[in-house]
Amino acid sequence: MDFKQLRYFVAVYEEGHIGRAAERLSISQPALSQQIRQLEQNLDVSLFERSSKRLLPTLAAHTLYNHALPLLDGLQRAREALGNFKGKALRTLAIGVLQTVHSSLVPQMLERVRKAQPHLVVQIYELTGLEIERRLLNGSLDIGISYLPPRQPGLHGVQLYEDELTLVIPADHPLREFKKVSMSQAAELPMLLLGEEFQVRQIWQAQLASLGRRPQVQAELNNMAGILDSLPHTRLATVLPGRSQKTHGDQELLWKPLSEPRVPLKVGLVCRDVQRQQASLALLRTLLEEVMDEHLRSPTALDGLS
Repeated sequence: MDFKQLRYFVAVYEEGHIGRAAERLSISQPALSQQIRQLEQNLDVSLFERSSKRLLPTLAAHTLYNHALPLLDGLQRAREALGNFKGKALRTLAIGVLQTVHSSLVPQMLERVRKAQPHLVVQIYELTGLEIERRLLNGSLDIGISYLPPRQPGLHGVQLYEDELTLVIPADHPLREFKKVSMSQAAELPMLLLGEEFQVRQIWQAQLASLGRRPQVQAELNNMAGILDSLPHTRLATVLPGRSQKTHGDQELLWKPLSEPRVPLKVGLVCRDVQRQQASLALLRTLLEEVMDEHLRSPTALDGLS
């Protein structure tokens, strides 16, 4: 039994006559009769009682008709839905994004992608830098938004913007009056940090190690928003990218630039095969630059990035 035979059966059932059903279906009467006989043989039931004037449906025919209608209707609706994609191949783009850049870029980027490429399905995964690079190498991600340069051989990066590591403290912290905080001062502070799997934490530890210091870790959380929510209720500090202030700014927190030395962060698009992902890289770079330009034109964004 197939959909064509079901359609033929419904026509014969509703018309009650092979001739009228054949005319409705635009096929010959012998061909239609053969299809109905094949359907009866396949189902091993009798669907119609033949008389000289019309075909009378059996109980089995009534049952089949009630099931056939929703099936044929569903097929038609599926065809109509798929017709929207005629000549337009549906593509999926899997993107891994660091938690520390996710909130400031991704929501507005997604809306721009939807408008520019309505038939592109974007899958966003919030991951650590190490996991982004691992998935890029095994092919389960197409592109990553991460810190540059990539640490794994075989990956390539295209820079989007520069940021810098910034000290974040509660409003009543002893360093509240400082315009900048030196690395040696920050190294002495008890801290609430992201876990060691996060690249921001790794960058901070590497910077301190170059000065012969270790971070003073009092507590860890694996969520940036959770850290910023917790800080006002402690006397602890943390280090995060400065641009995070744009989306996580809080009057109870102070963001202090680090100096001596400053710790720059380069954020970019990362992929394994530049040639294969060339079109996607160009699209995302253009749209993300639009988002960043819009942020810079915003007065609050300028305050947050100063």
